[in-house]
Amino acid sequence: MKKKSLVTLMFGWLLLFVMAQTGHAASGSTSIYLDGQALALPQNGQVQNVNGNVMIPIRVVAEELGFDVNYEKKTRTVTIKQPGTTLILVVNQTTASVNGSEIKLPVAPKLAQDTTLVPMRFVSEQMGLQVAWDNTAKAAYLTTPSSGSGSGNTGNAGSGNDSGNGNGTDGEQPGTVMPPVDTSHLANVTGIAFDNNSLMIAVDKNVTPNVFTMSGPERLVIDLPQAQFAETLANGAPLDASKSGSLEITDYPDVSKVRYALFSNNPSTVRIVLDLNHKVNYQLVNENDGLIFVNLNTDPSQGGGTSGGSGKKTVVLDAGHGGSDPGAISVTKKKEKDFNLAVVLKVKELLQNDPNINLVLTRESDTYPTLSDRVKIAENVKADIFISVHANSGSASASGVETYYTRAASLDLAKVMHKHLVQVSGLADRKVRTQSLHVTRETTMPAVLLECGYLSNKNDDALLATDAYRSKVAQGIVDGIKEYLGLQ
Repeated sequence: MKKKSLVTLMFGWLLLFVMAQTGHAASGSTSIYLDGQALALPQNGQVQNVNGNVMIPIRVVAEELGFDVNYEKKTRTVTIKQPGTTLILVVNQTTASVNGSEIKLPVAPKLAQDTTLVPMRFVSEQMGLQVAWDNTAKAAYLTTPSSGSGSGNTGNAGSGNDSGNGNGTDGEQPGTVMPPVDTSHLANVTGIAFDNNSLMIAVDKNVTPNVFTMSGPERLVIDLPQAQFAETLANGAPLDASKSGSLEITDYPDVSKVRYALFSNNPSTVRIVLDLNHKVNYQLVNENDGLIFVNLNTDPSQGGGTSGGSGKKTVVLDAGHGGSDPGAISVTKKKEKDFNLAVVLKVKELLQNDPNINLVLTRESDTYPTLSDRVKIAENVKADIFISVHANSGSASASGVETYYTRAASLDLAKVMHKHLVQVSGLADRKVRTQSLHVTRETTMPAVLLECGYLSNKNDDALLATDAYRSKVAQGIVDGIKEYLGLQ
């Protein structure tokens, strides 16, 4: 089953789920609060986000609580003791010891100079703390059991995993530790987005969604059992301290808001609600590939197989490279990925109001969808054509534009797109060429890759950097698309 007319991928945000990205905040931009009081963080001990897991400096937290902390430099082992409890962690190892029992960590501790960073969730489970993360404020809020609900900065965190019972330690004997909650089997929801009248959810494990409608008012509900939120969501989607958030929807008539929260702890269930303006038909697509789609562009008479019966042509436009992959570097140290994205965004501006074209982007910001993800996007939306935008690199004397294709079914598209690229660029015509490239080989619709000039040539490089040239190339791409699709 294929996905139709879906999310304009800013997810590159697929990254969201395909990339192991490590982000870190600048010094002074993150905070830790213990029972409402800000802790003094060393310059190398800032809160960090590693693969969707919030990491905090364990020495700062432990010493503020009065625990005994020892670091063995030779073995890079951290030992933390309190009455009746001994925690042993080793840098870069994903298992920890709690009173002699091994526990799997969601991410390994890491060393930031002389400060060891550990997953905040681990601190919550093993030190008896209530823990919440405010992604907007970039702050961690820790509350000791004896302080009750703390300063109130944790928002609705008490309605999340703690169930209002003080971390479940009530009635336990002093010096004992509750058995840790094993969440390793749960799927992490790493991203939520809504565009092209469709919902996309990114997860890191297979899940079986339960989708149903509710009336008074009209809502579409998606429950994800055996799932939890990652510490942060891709592309900056809001997630507050109580593990809930929402997206205001203004560009589509069917939906007014997308709301999401941790609905249940037992079993752990993430609930996503679409607030509808009226009843809608929908199509759930879940191929256990890390992406779940709920498509509202379905025509019941067509079995959900058309884009709302609109007859629009779906074009997938791919800005090559991105994120950690800069592409070619020009003679003046400019990055190919920036040129590619700038042109694609200009094409988007030109086509976004076209009533005959449904434009889907593989990325809208400096992110890196893998090559297979770019293909997957095109296949899932059942694209009519796929166009990847690049700039070339070679010898200092090489100059001009080229268009690549792989499969015979793509030759006509390549000829049309290349004709317009040559016309608008004013550069040398280096012809249509065939080459086995992943995005043009693995896609099943006509697919081409455009090389819009040589970054290794000083004259081409200077031209590629100008807004005027990028606008010309964008217009040429638009003209080629319309000619090939018969929309002129």
